[in-house]
Parts: sequence; C-alpha cells; structure tokens
Amino acid sequence: MMTAEAQDGVGAPDALQRLWTPHRMAYIKREGESGPEAGAAPCPFCRISTMADAEGLVIARGATVYAVLNLYPYNPGHLMVVPYRHVADYPDLTIQEATELATFTQRAMLACRRAAAPHGFNIGINQGSVGGAGIAAHLHQHVVPRWGGDANFMPVVAGTKVLPQLLAETHTLLVNAWKELS
Repeated sequence: MMTAEAQDGVGAPDALQRLWTPHRMAYIKREGESGPEAGAAPCPFCRISTMADAEGLVIARGATVYAVLNLYPYNPGHLMVVPYRHVADYPDLTIQEATELATFTQRAMLACRRAAAPHGFNIGINQGSVGGAGIAAHLHQHVVPRWGGDANFMPVVAGTKVLPQLLAETHTLLVNAWKELS
C-alpha cells in the first residue's frame, strides 16, 4: 500500500511544480526574534546595528536610525528604516527619532529611484504582531519599491516571489545611490 506522502510525490522531482526554499525556514520558525514566545532571543535589529554594513546589509546610518535591506524582501530593493533604540510603539519614538525616520524614508525612496527606477512604492509600519509585524518588539518602517506587473502569478500559484537580484548586489546598488544623494 502506498503512503500519502508517496502518492503526492513528496521529495520527488516534480518538473518545477514546487519551489523549494529551505532558507525561509528561519523566518517561518521566527528564529532570531525577540520576546517571550521566541525564548528571548536577541533582537535581530539590535544585532544588525552592531554589524559591519556589508555583513548586516545596512545601506546607511544616521544618528538615531539606520536603513537596511530586508532579508526576506517582497521585491528587489525592499528595505527598512529602523531606530537604533529598541522600541516597539511608534508613539514612543522621540521627536528626533521620528524626524530622522521620515527623512531616511524619503532618502530611501530617492536612492531606490536612482538605482532601479521603480514605478511606485509601498511604505508602512506594521504595528504589533496582530498588525502584521514580523518583529513586533522593534519598530521598523518598510520601503518597498514597486513596478507595473511585479505582482505576477508566482505568489498566487507557487506562494513565492521571484527576485532577479542577489541581496549583495542590491546592497551595492543602493549604497552607491544613497551616497550619490549626498
């Protein structure tokens, strides 16, 4: 008798009917998140702020915030603006932090436009875990470049995005574009 797994071909070559992305398991398991549900693991945003820029995929640093590529991007160039201070709630930002967060968001848009000419952007903060924040304990604002047709059949059919560029390449382009703005 054939098992259910054998019947549906789990693990068998399937002519690209499945896209295997084992690197996403850390995201699914929420490894590296902070908070009691994650076993009080170190905050990834606090850790990234102490890393070398290339290693942490940091695009630019300010006095109170930094811009960093999203490790699990929705689109190429998807970055986040993150306060250095470990703060969860937007109203808890200082005036200086809120101002620099807004300024860095503007600069992120300009750098993305210079590097890749997106047609538009999604910009926002997912506040709290029920608001969709993957790392709710440390506030961060998403800046997602968008192009006409970038939401194709792959997310619907395969439940995945196809990214045409490695993060290291995107990092180099955005760092250079950011510097050109100065």
